[in-house]
Amino acid sequence: MSFQGYLNTIKTKTGLGPDDFMRMADARGLSENGRLKPGIKAGAVVEWIKSDFDLGHGHAMAIYALLSGKRAPEA
Repeated sequence: MSFQGYLNTIKTKTGLGPDDFMRMADARGLSENGRLKPGIKAGAVVEWIKSDFDLGHGHAMAIYALLSGKRAPEA
């Protein structure tokens, strides 16, 4: 599945888009302005996404890639 495919599936399952996850990560103290804070590891994001949203590992890693700035949603 493509990165955008993961984001689309996440939106379908949760009703939340990339901007929503960026805001929630900021609120949880994982990120600032939608970018992961130094020292925050993938495991922290994966645990949050899996436990709070009942999504799989690949979906959680897509959110990590978004927050780390490694990937961006299609315009």
